[in-house]
Amino acid sequence: MKSGLWTVLGATLLAGYLAAAPARAGDAEQICDVPANLLSTESSLTRVAEAVRSGQPLNVLVVGSRSSTIPSFEASAYPAKLQAALKESLPSTTVNLSVEVQGAKTTEDMAAGLVKLVEAKKPTLVIWQTGTVDAIRSIDPDDFRNAIDAGITALQQAGTDVVLVNLQYSPRTESMISGSPYLDNMRVSAQEHDVPLFDRFAIMRHWNDAGDFDLFSAAHGVELAKRVHACLGRALSKFVIDAAHLGPAQQN
Repeated sequence: MKSGLWTVLGATLLAGYLAAAPARAGDAEQICDVPANLLSTESSLTRVAEAVRSGQPLNVLVVGSRSSTIPSFEASAYPAKLQAALKESLPSTTVNLSVEVQGAKTTEDMAAGLVKLVEAKKPTLVIWQTGTVDAIRSIDPDDFRNAIDAGITALQQAGTDVVLVNLQYSPRTESMISGSPYLDNMRVSAQEHDVPLFDRFAIMRHWNDAGDFDLFSAAHGVELAKRVHACLGRALSKFVIDAAHLGPAQQN
């Protein structure tokens, strides 16, 4: 891929293009609204459920690209917001969260190091965010699928729950990259390995289409980026709790 296109896409997708102005007034909960079907999954997070119900710490490891952080504002990025939301929903549980940013790495590169990360961090749950770099670099979809399968298998054999997080949605880059093969392959791999897929792409597209956030805007204000990350963190927390089938009794 030409370096010029990489520069444009890298700046747009990997360094926080989420900073777009909300298009309508309303409180944070209203702007963060996500249709129930986008937060439902038939797969279960059994190890998360066991940790919470037995009073053990819930150790979460987020492995992702640069879109998992806001440079110099990590406390406002979605992993930190996820941890805060989990602590709020599970006040009797100690929630530990760490982030491994795998900048500019393909899924194959990331998959190769997952077992070592699990051995070092000993997580209950690994949230694996990937696909964006592969789409930018036009990695062969079959190779991408094989890497996803290998990574999930390695994580499951290492004894941790897994949540996949797919690409970001950006109407500004749809004509420059084709995300569909990667989105489709992640969905199939998640189904075949029985792991939950947090459909970040569909959620962000919903917010854009509903007018909650104008993701076509070229504006890149950090304060506005924080709002979208906060919404993603809250949505992901609900997704994890629901996938673990933690009812009100476990959330007290």
